[in-house]
Amino acid sequence: MLEIPLSALEVAMVQAGSRAVDTLRDTASFARGVERLGYRRLWYAEHHHSPAIGAFPPVVLTAHAAASTSVIRVGSGGVLAPNHAPLTVAEQYGTLAALHEDRVDLGMGRGPGTFDEGVARALRRGAGPATDAEYRQDVAAVLEFLVEEVALGPLPEPWLLASSTAGAALAADLGLPVAVAHHIRPDNTAAVVERYRSGFVPSRWCERPRVLLCVETVCAETEEEAVWRAGPMNVVKAGLLQGVSRRPFPTPAQAAAHVFTPHEMQALAGFRAQQAVGSPETVVGRLARLAAETGADELMLATPVHDLHDRLSSYALVRSHCGAAGR
Repeated sequence: MLEIPLSALEVAMVQAGSRAVDTLRDTASFARGVERLGYRRLWYAEHHHSPAIGAFPPVVLTAHAAASTSVIRVGSGGVLAPNHAPLTVAEQYGTLAALHEDRVDLGMGRGPGTFDEGVARALRRGAGPATDAEYRQDVAAVLEFLVEEVALGPLPEPWLLASSTAGAALAADLGLPVAVAHHIRPDNTAAVVERYRSGFVPSRWCERPRVLLCVETVCAETEEEAVWRAGPMNVVKAGLLQGVSRRPFPTPAQAAAHVFTPHEMQALAGFRAQQAVGSPETVVGRLARLAAETGADELMLATPVHDLHDRLSSYALVRSHCGAAGR
């Protein structure tokens, strides 16, 4: 039985043959849907220059979701700090928090949000990748500006995204709750959680270590249907293994016809074994084991299924098989 709070990550996949605006129009319906299901929070990630994922700024989607809902927490998972001036980030999320009291989260991460080096440089106005020291300075500056410059009322709740022990160490040093990207680098999860908890320093933002674990989750009535719905993301991941980021998000039928190399099949099988894809019993059992193994305080489900009905159905099936605490 799954007995901890559940949240949602909106991936905003753009299906082959459709337009980004179609995906964008679904975001309000999705937000209202996960709110009705009782999910605690809904986050949006920052992506750029990808035909598979919409380049929708998290701050804009957060504002749209907040205006479309009433109780669910909304925010970024995350805004990528090196791409933005710290004061701008603080002003944007500080304003949202003032407009929607006690409902806004500010999750910050490091990566550029793109595999295109030219786009990454354009986002940083010609600068190269951020160093560890620059990233730390950016995050610290955002927190400082929130308190000293913005402070319009209730502050957004800051989180740090981490997929490495370096990110975990920074979250621990700054006393921030950490969102662990198990859905991206599952092999690092145990080390990330251990490093975070062992080095945590209490702060005004967080009195004790708090761990949110993000897991790729596709749930359907049967194992076969879940695998079918999860197929398109396997194709996208296979492209990333080859260094090909300009691959659109295929339909399930297109994905089923895709021929994977033996290396891709092995890598994808290893990744899937650490996520949660299958029937409700399989998925909830896997999520419960991950929660127990990591001691996570909360799970965030990333469901890269384009069809809105199928995506919401996955979230609904997981909720229906949870205990009272998970609801």
